Amino acid sequence: MAYEYDRLEREEGGGSFLMGLLAGTVLGAGLGMLFAPKAGSELRSQISESATKLRSTANESVQQASDKVSQMMDRGREAYDRARSSVSNMAASGGSSNVGGGSASGGGYGA
Repeated sequence: MAYEYDRLEREEGGGSFLMGLLAGTVLGAGLGMLFAPKAGSELRSQISESATKLRSTANESVQQASDKVSQMMDRGREAYDRARSSVSNMAASGGSSNVGGGSASGGGYGA
């Protein structure tokens, strides 16, 4: 009789295990749906919006960098043109005779 009682208890334990497994599965599926990330279509649209914003930001950054490079090139050309015209003016006015900055009277300091 004790054998039959133990066997019945084990069989009932098996049934409660299956009920627990089933309840856990249902509960897990419900919680999974509750805490699941966005649906695929929502996620794709969010990724698309993020990509559009990133593309826009990148285009603005490229445009700003291009503008700065153009400004720097213009400044460089202006400096080059000023230096070239200064050298041309010095050469045309005969400033090359005083290239060393000195003079025949001893360097021009204190005179």
